[in-house]
Amino acid sequence: MRLMAKARDAVVVGGGHNGLVAAAYLARSGLDTLVCERRGVVGGAAVSEHPFGPGCTVTSLSYVVSLLSPGLVRDLGLRSHGYHVYPQGPYFAPRADGRALRLPHDAAERRAEIAAFSAADAAAYDSYEAYLAGMAAIFGPLLGEIPPRLGSRRPQDLWRQGLLLRYLRKLDTRAAVDATRLATGSIADLLDRYFTSDAVRGLLSVSGVIGTWAGPRSSGTGYVMLHHHIGGVDGQAGAWGFPRGGMGGVTTALAAAARSFGAEIRTDAEVARIRTSGGRATGVTLASGEEVDAGTVVTTAHPQISFLRLLDPALLPPDFVAEIKAWQTRSGTVKINLALDRLPAFRSQPAFDPQVHGGTIVLAESLDDLETAFQEAACGRPSARPFADICIPSVFDDSLAPHGHHVMSMFTQWVPYGYADSPDETALAGYADRVIARMEAVAPGFTDSVLHRQVIGPHQMQQEYGLIGGNIFHGELSLGQMFHARPAAGYADFRTPVRGLYQAGSGTHGGGGVTGIPGRNAVHQILADRRTARWRQRIPARRGLGATKPG
Repeated sequence: MRLMAKARDAVVVGGGHNGLVAAAYLARSGLDTLVCERRGVVGGAAVSEHPFGPGCTVTSLSYVVSLLSPGLVRDLGLRSHGYHVYPQGPYFAPRADGRALRLPHDAAERRAEIAAFSAADAAAYDSYEAYLAGMAAIFGPLLGEIPPRLGSRRPQDLWRQGLLLRYLRKLDTRAAVDATRLATGSIADLLDRYFTSDAVRGLLSVSGVIGTWAGPRSSGTGYVMLHHHIGGVDGQAGAWGFPRGGMGGVTTALAAAARSFGAEIRTDAEVARIRTSGGRATGVTLASGEEVDAGTVVTTAHPQISFLRLLDPALLPPDFVAEIKAWQTRSGTVKINLALDRLPAFRSQPAFDPQVHGGTIVLAESLDDLETAFQEAACGRPSARPFADICIPSVFDDSLAPHGHHVMSMFTQWVPYGYADSPDETALAGYADRVIARMEAVAPGFTDSVLHRQVIGPHQMQQEYGLIGGNIFHGELSLGQMFHARPAAGYADFRTPVRGLYQAGSGTHGGGGVTGIPGRNAVHQILADRRTARWRQRIPARRGLGATKPG
């Protein structure tokens, strides 16, 4: 029996941050919009949950914000809905020998910290930062662009291709070569140009491999580093911050904004199928059997879920289906969340310091340390010495844990990417033990401070959160899967082969991190297409009126 709901102007598949951004902009534009979220809570990978009971709030997967643009925050009035970000402190990398490398924001202090490991590296760091700023100025604006269909000869596509000249005009010959090398090279290649010490190279290489099935010597990891450098908090480029209430605070504010504009958000409303007729989207069918009619459907699910499961692939062009099937979405990420009864006392910093405990704590002795960890996982073994990118957001946000207690996020790599389909829970638990042992080595007594632990591997990321392969970006950030190639040739502009169906997940351009760019830009395309359709409808009518005028 067909269970009918009222027809909508637009249906959004998925209530993650991009889906909520899309719904908010659609509703703000006057469209009757429904969001259908499979899980019982909105947020997708940017969600706050309570695995240890109501007293502790844990950001299960995504854990910091940087790339959510100030313009989007203003457009949607997020601050009026409780959006607040505490700027994260600087890097702190405690080492097994009892020392630590810090990268404080003050330039003089930073040079002194680096000089303790290498005077040459301290002298080179400002040049490295200037280089990154120059590359961010080139690549940053492109992140917010709607990619043109490169290679197309259609007039409208040629016009959009021509707009890229705005960026090429800014490049001199040196910058053009630097941009090419960054996009194609490894983070190791880049760091080799500036630094020599293991401490500096180990710490800085982490940004090139976060969430990535690649070691620091793999091609493309230079851009991954830059991707994490673009953006900022409170006007500081490359800075990161902790949203109040965890990352769920971001998506709660987005949901409130969408509702304030008139959107309806339904949880426990899994979409089983995107319906089409005559090559056009006509709505969705929920797992309950309920059907919702809509002329515009926006999917924010992983590309392989959207086009191989929710749609019948036989309805799509064969070459498009082949590209989606070949979409690289591997990962070896393991997220470990902890409840602690006290802050860690590092051998190099036993007393509380908000710049340490409220910063980014990195366990990585050297670049080779990371490369070895990746190669072990690539050979089918969980890393013997996993690296970890760690933060303790409760240092700033007292809403996350009881007084005197804290929650810790440990973003770690690598386990074999095959764990997404065939997990080894015993090996995964042993891997988590080794991560905690690395903390114990630099902060004695840490193990005894752990009250609760949650270990989320690739399989759970795939099954529970819809991250195919456990990939947090919905697809690897390699050069062959960026800009006009994300996620398929000719369809990086947020449209799809089905008219009226748009894509706005992290597997589209601008995705990879909590950016909101895909959700916002997909709505730009939707509204542009609606204006074009109205204009085309008026042209025949005007011609008809002209033909009836007396001569």
